[in-house]
Formats: sequence, C-alpha cells, structure tokens
Amino acid sequence: MQNRPKTTVILAMTADGKIADFQRNAARFGSDIDKNHLEEKISLVDGIIFGAGTLRAYGTTLTVKNTDLLATRKRKNKPSQPINIVVSASGEIDSNLRFFSQCVPHWLITTEKGAKNNASIFEKVLIFSTKETGKIDLIKAFKILKQMGLNDLAILGGGTLVASCLEENLIDEFWLTLCPYILGGKTAPTPVEGKGFLSFCSQQLELSSLEQIEQEIFLHYKVMSR
Repeated sequence: MQNRPKTTVILAMTADGKIADFQRNAARFGSDIDKNHLEEKISLVDGIIFGAGTLRAYGTTLTVKNTDLLATRKRKNKPSQPINIVVSASGEIDSNLRFFSQCVPHWLITTEKGAKNNASIFEKVLIFSTKETGKIDLIKAFKILKQMGLNDLAILGGGTLVASCLEENLIDEFWLTLCPYILGGKTAPTPVEGKGFLSFCSQQLELSSLEQIEQEIFLHYKVMSR
C-alpha cells in the first residue's frame, strides 16, 4: 500500500483543452450535469486540494449539498464536507473571500514564509518547505496527509499544481469533462502546465471509461506507472 492518499484530478476543459480563458477567469462552461458529476466525485473523498490561483479565480468552493450524497457520507462515518486544502507557497490569500465563510474545514499547505501571511484564517496550517529551494515539498505533504487519515484526495487544479503533482508521481487518476466550447489563447491555462514533459518521457494514461451525456464527454483515465 502506498504511503500517500489515492489522488484523482477532476477538471472540466474546453474542446481545445483550456480550463480557463486567457485572463484566467473562473471557468463557467461546465453544465449542471458536469457540476453534479463533480459534486458526486468530491463526496467520495476525504479532502479536496487546489492551488491558490484556483481559489482566487472562484472565491468559493463546491460543497456537497445533495441529500443522498450527504447520507452516504454519514453512513461511512465521514464528516458532511471533505477537508478543503489550499496549496500556496506565498500564503497570500484574501481573507475576505467567500470561501472562508463556507462551512467546510479550511487547511493550508505552505512554506515557512507563507505561514506568516494570513495563516490565522485557516483552521490548520501545514508547513512543508524543501531546504534546497524553499518550495513546497508535495511528497512529504501527501505522506503526512495520509498519516492524518486522508486516504482519498481530489485535486481540482490549477494546471500548475497538477503539473507539480505529476512530476512527483502523485496522481493516480484523471476525470476530465470535455465541454463543447473553444477558448483559444496561447496563455490560457490547460489541465497540466509547468515546464512540460518531453515527448519521449510523457506521462501515459489508460482510458478506463468514456461516456457522452448530451453535449459533454466524461473521460476517466488511470495514470500509468513511469
């Protein structure tokens, strides 16, 4: 058994592979069907994790509201809402965001420097800095989350966080919703950003399922070992 949570990336993207427009505004192109799909998936996990940029774009998080999903979580002795974990090296997050008034656990993964910025607005602050670079040590962070009882995590973006997790082999699955829109723009973010992978060492996926519902396609991939 691996010493980290099982991790699933869940994202909606346009037909040209964008998760937001070139101004990085919150993506609103997913349908109600896709929103229900996301709610169902996050209802299955112990925590959801996302970057500070994603939080700034949306200002809120998606909570579990469906009564059947809430009842299932209760039967499994899970709290009504998964823990919401923000990843931010700088810790520079607006305390006035509506996110902080939502009834979910608010955790922060950051660096020693980032912990000095608005750390008090989070119920729990976890510091994981690498000595060499001062950046967040995601491998250690995920190991500790597992030890804290978080066995299943959903990663909700953005592309920089997903790229960092892929580089460290910290992702097991992708759920990608393909939406019938074109955004374009060379600077518009994609599901995986970062510096990228060379073609000969690209990350291989295995298609587990494909389903079309109305105008959207729901793709489920397993990440192959490298």
